[in-house]
Amino acid sequence: MFNWLTELFSNGDSIAHIVMLYAIIISFGVLLGKIKIGGVSLGVTFVLFVGIIAGHILHLQGIIENTMVLNFVQDFGLILFVYSIGLQVGPSFFTSFKQGGIKMNAIALGVVVLNIAVMLTLYYCFCDRSDPHSLPMMVGVLCGAVTNTPGLGAANAALEQIGAENLGGSIPNIANGYACAYPLGVIGIIGSIILIRYIFKINFKKEREDFESSNSNQAAMKPHLMHLEVCNQALNGKSILKIRHYLGREFVISRRLHEGHVTLPNKDTLLYVGDQLFVVCAEEDADAITAFIGKTIEVNWEEQDVPMASKEVIVSKDKINGKTLGNLHPRSMYGVNVTRLYRSGIELFAHQNVTLQVGDKLVVVGPEDAVERFSNKLGNHKERLDKPNLLTIFVGIFLGIIFGSLPFSIPGMSMPVKLGLAGGPLIVAILMGSFGFKLKLVAYTTNSASLMIRDIGLVLFLASVGVKAGGNFVDTVMNGGLMYVLYGFIITTLPLIIMGIVARLYYKENYFLLMGLLAGASTDPPALAYSTMAAGNDVPSVGYSTVYPLSMFLRIVTAQIIILLLCS
Repeated sequence: MFNWLTELFSNGDSIAHIVMLYAIIISFGVLLGKIKIGGVSLGVTFVLFVGIIAGHILHLQGIIENTMVLNFVQDFGLILFVYSIGLQVGPSFFTSFKQGGIKMNAIALGVVVLNIAVMLTLYYCFCDRSDPHSLPMMVGVLCGAVTNTPGLGAANAALEQIGAENLGGSIPNIANGYACAYPLGVIGIIGSIILIRYIFKINFKKEREDFESSNSNQAAMKPHLMHLEVCNQALNGKSILKIRHYLGREFVISRRLHEGHVTLPNKDTLLYVGDQLFVVCAEEDADAITAFIGKTIEVNWEEQDVPMASKEVIVSKDKINGKTLGNLHPRSMYGVNVTRLYRSGIELFAHQNVTLQVGDKLVVVGPEDAVERFSNKLGNHKERLDKPNLLTIFVGIFLGIIFGSLPFSIPGMSMPVKLGLAGGPLIVAILMGSFGFKLKLVAYTTNSASLMIRDIGLVLFLASVGVKAGGNFVDTVMNGGLMYVLYGFIITTLPLIIMGIVARLYYKENYFLLMGLLAGASTDPPALAYSTMAAGNDVPSVGYSTVYPLSMFLRIVTAQIIILLLCS
């Protein structure tokens, strides 16, 4: 009577069985991942451990899963995961190297290099180098030690590229090494951050004051709003264009009160002593502009004779993607001024040469009807942005797979190297996120849609890897697994402590930024959550977001390179 139920649970070739297996593993993994110990949880990574348990139970029951289906789901999940990460970090990947970001990324690079150096040192000193599985397992330990799941996926893809014939007849389940090292990896990252705090006897109040006094990195882009009265007699009767030329600095005058009347000035408007202005400029230019024009005042614009509207407008039309603000001629053609721009939650000064992208939010000031016309030009349809841009996603995946399949030769290697299913889509996604607008491709995806794609890809990959690794996980733990735990802890903590000390002593890095930097160099969200909670502010997020794009890229690529260079 219940043969159908037995068949459902025991037939590894049944699609219904495999889908049900994934549903059970992912459900339990996500549920258990919400459990916090000391304020820290493993999140969806717990899916890997539930998959390992499920794989072990299936192995004991003699149930054999369809390997082709598992491999397909694993690879497809990996592609979705790394591609969504690439789109996420793409817009800030190249800008993260500007200003103070160079120094912070140099520290993160040092962490990555030391992680690899420590891993290779442990391998050559303590591991059996005659075993072809030994180094790949240490790469798995490395990925677990730095809590980097995409690196594990890249290493797996590289191993499949090399083939079992070059690895002693079988491809090692490096997810077991990853699983052994991961839990203490999370603890080790947070522990290293705490240890540096006590080594240097950090005073949080002093760090906060130092950060606030020295934080001028974004002054060139952060907008500053002020009301000024023209007091400089030399400017009487001069046009705004000439005043900009005299100053050599960009600024926008969104409103002018002249002889009791409010007007929207343009570059040819003449200013006179006594005019009251609403000025928007870069924060670093505010003092110079104030000193040159006059003095700061208070003006209630709502009480003036001409009603003005200030409205946030969202760029939602594809044809606006890639155009500069100056190309749209907001003042001369529409009679409005654009004072600010928000992109990915960051407020920017809306200068004429800034390139607009779909998803940007502009603050537009002017008469209500003029603001409405300019709003229609940009689209301002938020509901259009709620739909993911499937064309860009799948065109990018298509190009990423082709790029990842291109073989290129490296001197000294017997076989050509490929970036594979992880590296290819990752690089294409970063380029799409940074420069897709130049090809009229909209890379914007809402945060919720991006997270959905990323997490679905991640849990499919982790569940697949866990099921495949579960059969021999117990053997791995009993035969060297505890050593993997120790190796992983050393790989995690030693580089972070060394580079944390270097950053503090040599670079004089603010501790709040350093907390986020070390978490970002390890691409570890739990460590960032701890850092922001301990700091009581969002400063660690600045350090995290500055180094995260490069660190994620390096973690994925270096995992592949180690496998391809040393294991082939």
